[in-house]
Parts: sequence; structure tokens; C-alpha cells
Amino acid sequence: MIKVKILRQNPRTGKEPYFEVYDVEESDKMKILDALNQINNKYDADIAYRYSCRAGQCGSCALKMNNKIVLACKAEIKDGAVLEPLDFEVLKDLVVDRSKYDNKVTKMDLFVEGDCSVQECPQIMFPKDYADTKKIRSCIECLSCLSACPVVKQTEEFAGPYFMRYISKFALDPRDCADRAAEGFDEGLYTCTSCGKCKEVCPKEINTFGSAIEKLREISVQENIGPLPAHKTILEQIKKTGRSVEPAGTGEFPEGFVKTQKNVNNGSKHKIALFTGCMVDYKLPEIAVALLKVMEANNIDVIVPDGQICCGSPLLRTGQTEIFPEIAKRNYEALKDYDTIVTVCAGCGSTLKNDYPKAGINLNVKDISEFLADKLETDTMKPVNMKVCYHDPCHLVRGQGISKEPRELLNKIKGVEFVEMEVPDQCCGAGGGVRSGKPEIAAGLGSKKVKMVEKLDVDAVITICPFCEYNIQDSLDREGLNDVKAMNILKLLEMAYE
Repeated sequence: MIKVKILRQNPRTGKEPYFEVYDVEESDKMKILDALNQINNKYDADIAYRYSCRAGQCGSCALKMNNKIVLACKAEIKDGAVLEPLDFEVLKDLVVDRSKYDNKVTKMDLFVEGDCSVQECPQIMFPKDYADTKKIRSCIECLSCLSACPVVKQTEEFAGPYFMRYISKFALDPRDCADRAAEGFDEGLYTCTSCGKCKEVCPKEINTFGSAIEKLREISVQENIGPLPAHKTILEQIKKTGRSVEPAGTGEFPEGFVKTQKNVNNGSKHKIALFTGCMVDYKLPEIAVALLKVMEANNIDVIVPDGQICCGSPLLRTGQTEIFPEIAKRNYEALKDYDTIVTVCAGCGSTLKNDYPKAGINLNVKDISEFLADKLETDTMKPVNMKVCYHDPCHLVRGQGISKEPRELLNKIKGVEFVEMEVPDQCCGAGGGVRSGKPEIAAGLGSKKVKMVEKLDVDAVITICPFCEYNIQDSLDREGLNDVKAMNILKLLEMAYE
């Protein structure tokens, strides 16, 4: 016998939602849907929920179990499970109102528009013609992505991943002649933060950002519809300096951190290189300094190769792909002679791991937490008496699948009290070109993140992404949390080895 807690509600009665617990006779590999059917039959509970195919193909039974979006017909239920509806307006219990989104699909005319000649738009398609869109065509319309999307919850400017996938499907269809790039732009194409949450919750594992939104952004650039003005400035900056941001111009590293290094290989057998990324090189060089100190404390030799430039992520994410092959080639030349490339920026690490192989460049890339997880010397550490929480950068937790390693490092630092925030992997708003192109959205998402931090009474928010660090710090300052600092994990480790 297992216990299942279900959120009961019926807005028409005017009563507040409440949880009710039911005893369920468990069977082998029992699904949520089986449990719901048993509860209704056994207790005459009259719980409202949707289902149809029972095979994971119709998408109608999507709901949340233990705050994770799943299909009731596919997910196994366990003792203590908590069932709630998706994050939409509720009609009754686990049934949500889909009409807003179904009506929008109808109004957007999301079907092939073949107004041009047959010669221009072939009506017969062969497998090779839709190979690029095969995955995004597998959507079962469960709306899980819309329920999970942080930007959809923040602003109505963004139609959401479900609609971007729809638009992209037709934009990449050779039979379609509609102006899909303009349609996507009007529906908030450049408000997506590339957090990857939509892929995480998708029962078909559709990579909506990489397979749909990025491609639609690329088409929009080709058609001179996108990107946003701030993104064009970044492209010009990279063409001019090789970096996506301006150098500090003052302080210890006025022209960047990389240029100050001697870049001498001492003959170490396992050569390790630091790829700084733009922000650490030009804006947060103290992170690179901290890395060198931490590596030295652990008797690890690391080199900072010259010739490294922007990884290309700011361009890829905004559809400005024209010079990416050149960028990748230049970085390959700078890094090719090293056994391991260590990154201190989640976005850079994700790009080097996921996008460079598509350009034929394969490097052994490790995030700093991934690299240090089994190498950290703790005997020489000094206590760091701080209470901290950790923010999972989207391009680290979902882009690279790294979550436990940073926490392992934090738990190894003497004196540190580590506590988890409510939703540590919720996007802070900094990615996908949103912080530069749509700063008001980045600020709104950052403030939501900071509200979680405020509840914990911590001294610092630790992360491993300079973009997240900047956005969270701005949000902390804006919300008046002046005693809380956003900090890279390397700065905390540096304090332990002082």
C-alpha cells in the first residue's frame, strides 16, 4: 500500500485548493494513471484528470508529480507522490484549461502555406527533405514546455517554446512560403533565454531551442529581420577585438587577463589549458586569478594560452552564425596542443562541448567543477565561515549535465554551510542574448531568483557562470539585498586556500 497526495480544486465552488491523501494498492511498475483510476474506482473520489491513448502519444495526461512534469500514462508512481496540475488555469483538479493555446494555434494559421509556384515549393517531400525537422515534428502537444517555461511566466511577449517549434517546423519546410521569420520575431523569438527547460520536460526530448529557435533566429538574420540591435553590436565587437565585451581599460588587467600571462609550458605531461571566455578575461579577471591559485594549491599546472577568443556562443544563440566557423578554427589553433581544456563559464563550456563538434572540432573540455571534483585537496584548507546557496547555470546543469559536482566542492570547503534554494536550476534570465537584448526580462527573472535567495539568509549565491553572476548581483542590488553577494565558486575556494 502506498500513499498518494493529490491537489484537489474546483474554482467554480469558490473553495480554496487543498491536498487529499489516498491509500493505493501498489502493483508492479504501476503508472500514475493506474493509481488515479484506482482511487476514483475505490473511493468514488471524482478526481478530474485527462487521458486518452495510454501510450504516451496524445499528450493529454501531462501533470506534475513531485513538482516534475510527466505523462501520467508513462511515469511510475511511488509512495509519497504528490500530484498537481500543470501551471495553467485549472478547470478542476488535474485538468487545466488549454483553450488559450488551442485558440492561438488556430489564429496563427499554423499549416503549410504554399502560395508560390510548384517549382519553388515542391509538394512531394522525401525523407532527406525533412531530416532536419523530423525531431521537432514529433511533438505530442502536451504543453509541458509552456508550463515549464520561465519566460512565458514572466512576459506575454513570448509565445513560448510550443509555438516557436510550430513556426520553425514550417519555416524549415520547403513547401511553405509564409514569412515565418517575421512571424517568429513578432511572437517573441528573441525573448527566449535558451535555458533548455523545455527540452528537459519534453516527453519526446525535443531540443526546441537548438533545433527550432536557433534555426529560426538564423533565418531571421539571413532575412534582415533579426537580431536585436544589441546583438549586432556584439557581432561588431567580436569582429573588432575577438571578444564580445569591452576590456576593463583600468585596474590590474586593463587589456584583459590573457594578455598578462606568460603562457609558458613547463613540460608537464598532462597539459591543462584555461579557456577564460570573454567575461572572465575582460570583466571578471579575478575569477581566473582565483583559478590559478586554487590549481597551485592542489599542485596542478595550468596554462593560459594566447590566441584564444570568444567561444562564439553569443553569436550562435542569436542566429549570427556567419563567422562562427572562423572563430572555432582560431580557438582550435590556440587549444589543440593541450590534453584538457578547463572552462569557468557555463556558456563557453557548453559551446565547446556541444557546438564545436558540429564544426568538426573535438576537444577534451571540462568545467572547473567537473575537473576538480576528484582532485581537491582539503587538508590544507582554512575554514570559510559563510552560509551559501548555489545557482545552477542553465548551460551547466542542462547544457552539460553537471549538477552534483559543484555541490560536492561546496560540501568539501571547511566552515561553509551550504543550503539549497527552492528551485536552484530556475533560469536567472541572463542567457540566450536576453540580458543584452531584452534587459527588462532578464531583470524580472533575476528578481524571481533573488526572492528565493532572500528566504535563506545566506551570505552569498555561488555559481559558475559570469553572466549569471552579473545578472544575479544586479538583482540582489535592485532588491536591496546589499549584504548578499553573487560569487563564482572559485572565489570561495580561493578563500579556503588563503
